[in-house]
Amino acid sequence: MTDLFVPLDDQPAYRQIANVIEQRIVARALHPGDPLPSETDLARQFGVNRSTIREAIRELETHGLLGRVRGEKRLRVTHPEPRRVSSGVSRALALNDVTFLELWEAMMAIEPVAAQYAAARRTAAQLQTLVRVGARFQREVADTTAAVTAVVDFFTAVAAASGNQVLALSQAPLNLLLAPALTRMIDRVPQARARIHDAQVNITDAIRQRRSEQARTWMEKHIRDFKRGHELESTMPEGIL
Repeated sequence: MTDLFVPLDDQPAYRQIANVIEQRIVARALHPGDPLPSETDLARQFGVNRSTIREAIRELETHGLLGRVRGEKRLRVTHPEPRRVSSGVSRALALNDVTFLELWEAMMAIEPVAAQYAAARRTAAQLQTLVRVGARFQREVADTTAAVTAVVDFFTAVAAASGNQVLALSQAPLNLLLAPALTRMIDRVPQARARIHDAQVNITDAIRQRRSEQARTWMEKHIRDFKRGHELESTMPEGIL
């Protein structure tokens, strides 16, 4: 016999309200820029007090779904910043003990395709961003932290140039997970910096010339190099730099 009812939701009222508003935003019943009803009006509609509404609003603001335009007091629907979204996903992945191999496999699935599309779709401004990031890596290569940031920014720039928002949003959390392993590799594998630089130059050149297959091939080589570098670093005794 099929149950007529489902168990009651035991989440706090403010979270249930936040979920309902989030669902309206995702379903495009509320669009970016649309004003949110006042706290008083929301309290009336949901049949709760204003303090509960404030808690729900605070949670939605934290997730980047609501915000205020400078000089305005009224809340409006906003697009969450990609960095904020990727940070939350990266944290969830890390808490599930994602391995380097799993990370590498995901990068192999995403990064070469992003490079292929970037070669076909990039704008002049996006190409200039790639060139600047590559130059920054070469300029700051001696500073490990700055070099790692430049590598992450390079992948971000390629994904943005792909013209595919799903690829870009899928790739962003991987960058944050990559950073710790990349830091150790750059610090401990002598040839890592030079190989990263060469790969970035060749990928950028293929994207500049709109050679999609070449861009994909070079990105595949680049990601494979990360795996080899990680394996090499893992076999090194501690203390060897």
